Amino acid sequence: MKTDVLLIPMGARYGNMRAAAIAAENAGFDGLWMWDHLRDPQGGSAAGVPEAWTTLTALAEATRRVALGPLVLNVSNRHPGLLANMAATLQQVSGGRLLLGLGAGGSRTTPYAAEQLGLGLAVEPDRVRAARVVEAIEVMRRLWSGDGASFAGEHYRLERPSGYLRADPPPPIVVGGFGPRMAAIAGRHGDGFNTQAFHPQLADLVRVARAEHEAAGRDPSTFIVTVFAGLQERWLRAESRARSSLEALGVARLILLVEPPFDPRQVESAGTLLGAARGQ
Repeated sequence: MKTDVLLIPMGARYGNMRAAAIAAENAGFDGLWMWDHLRDPQGGSAAGVPEAWTTLTALAEATRRVALGPLVLNVSNRHPGLLANMAATLQQVSGGRLLLGLGAGGSRTTPYAAEQLGLGLAVEPDRVRAARVVEAIEVMRRLWSGDGASFAGEHYRLERPSGYLRADPPPPIVVGGFGPRMAAIAGRHGDGFNTQAFHPQLADLVRVARAEHEAAGRDPSTFIVTVFAGLQERWLRAESRARSSLEALGVARLILLVEPPFDPRQVESAGTLLGAARGQ
């Protein structure tokens, strides 16, 4: 099981994020992730929130080995045609290290809805937001494959598209969610699923996602399950019950959240524990 870090962007500064990212790579972590938000949902950060794609692209230039990804992009914030081109560009910059996390965004009952409402963007019902994820995946894959046929979906249209940048290779699409609807979408349309490490129905959600992946005629052994949790010692020790339980479910990547201001020494210390667990 690979172990990654997520740099929480609320109130973060790029220079500090860059130092932490380099420390994570040097310490032996396998990937770097960042939340896709435009403001602090609690309103507590006067410093603001760096934009995910811009920051990830800069970190791709600052690193050489680690995978990079947004956890997860709200498809309502970017047209999938634009997103397809952004992802293809990041694949060029990073040398193919992108893991593309996608999600439906928060509902009106979550604090995250405020960032869209504040910009005059609609926050649609759950069913509509989930359907947008499915269509966005189809649009991106069409553009990456060079398919020039027109497409008319419920939410997006393509008019004889041609000449758009193609991702080489197309990045794995990891769909985030917390319930069976998004797990099923992840399995049928995506390449992976992301949710909480301590989700009470984690095993059931993983089962749903893998079953849908197989039902779609795809190899379930290639499906990527990722989970996130706080940066705590129990996740770094090989003998820990918490880590072993995830490995038993076939979790491919454990993503550990780090809060700003980032201390590169803390990241390096965590990497030392992780290296000991790996026998390095």
